[in-house]
Amino acid sequence: MLKRLAILCAALLALTACGHSGDNGTAAPTTPATSATTAPAAPATASAPSSAASAAPTAAATAAAAGTATPAAAATTAAAAPAAAPFVDDGKWVEGKDYFRIDPAQPKAVATDKIEVVEVFSYACPACNSFHGAMDQIEKSLPADAVVHYLPAAFRPDENWPVYQRAFYAAEALGVRAKAHDAFFDATWKTGETATYDLSTGRPKPKGAWPTIEDIAKFYAKYGVDPKEFVAVANSFSVNTKMKQADDLIKAYGVPGTPTIVVDGKYRFSPSDVHTVQRAIELTQWLVAKEAAAGAGK
Repeated sequence: MLKRLAILCAALLALTACGHSGDNGTAAPTTPATSATTAPAAPATASAPSSAASAAPTAAATAAAAGTATPAAAATTAAAAPAAAPFVDDGKWVEGKDYFRIDPAQPKAVATDKIEVVEVFSYACPACNSFHGAMDQIEKSLPADAVVHYLPAAFRPDENWPVYQRAFYAAEALGVRAKAHDAFFDATWKTGETATYDLSTGRPKPKGAWPTIEDIAKFYAKYGVDPKEFVAVANSFSVNTKMKQADDLIKAYGVPGTPTIVVDGKYRFSPSDVHTVQRAIELTQWLVAKEAAAGAGK
């Protein structure tokens, strides 16, 4: 009985979102989790979601131009994609409780004619590390008319998130982001190679020991990228622009923490809103079917 209770508690903790800093004047730092490949694992200690810091308020702002996020790794081909599920509203999912409408609707993160499922995430977020296996499941479950993209957040500068956002866009520009996506999570939360946290203590390292973009460049060198070129691209005007666009779009979506799922710029929810990974997968599929049905009715 105790063993089952421990497993249940671990599953719930895995869904705890990494929030903005500065909740009512007090910070609630997140803590590291073990890496997951097929299903989320629990963080070592759950973190309490908190409201936006001054660097990244959650109030809606002017939406960014398209092109702030990028396609997920190993995208499912149309031939292999599951058949689209028919949309049925039987009252299982309740707007304002299980998911939230983004009003007004915002642009997609990437210009596409498909229904877009975006994960707002950070490599530095332990809850995102726990959830990234579920994102693989979501991607495999989507029909051919839907696609997964990622939007990196930087709203926890107190935990070094901006450097991971910068690394994401540099790796994307150099064509290695997708194939290194899961490995980067492992380097941050399993081996500690790119970690801001001391994984043995579950506490942040001293700021002077935080990984820099030069340190992260060494990780991507394993994927054939020259470290000097990586640093140059990471500090380029193009990457700076994409980072600003990502920040603006995340604000426009009203994202309270990570991970957050956004469907077609119209609906958002956090896995913690629906309590289990399986429900998060099912809700994503349902929102995709809802959007497909709305498109068919036009």
